[in-house]
Amino acid sequence: MCLAVPGKVVGIEERDGTRMAKVDFGGAVKDVCLEYLPDIEVGDYAVVHVGFALQRLDEEAALATLDLFARIGALEEEFGDPWSRAAAEAGLTEGDAL
Repeated sequence: MCLAVPGKVVGIEERDGTRMAKVDFGGAVKDVCLEYLPDIEVGDYAVVHVGFALQRLDEEAALATLDLFARIGALEEEFGDPWSRAAAEAGLTEGDAL
């Protein structure tokens, strides 16, 4: 599944002429391109899809959406460790050898 997920901008820098940010998605911090939102600032929330910030979002709506995504497991699916998820789906535990 590929979601548009709200995240909080925690840092901004210019990288090779492109405005980039570190965005926190409820604990998972990813690099995001800010070219579509040139006036966004640290502390703002944005809806992000495939690495691009697409729309500014108010904090209340962002936190409510992140809470909902966490409750339904969408954040783990989007940002979790795919190897751990695959092992769990296969019924393996941490000590099992592959």
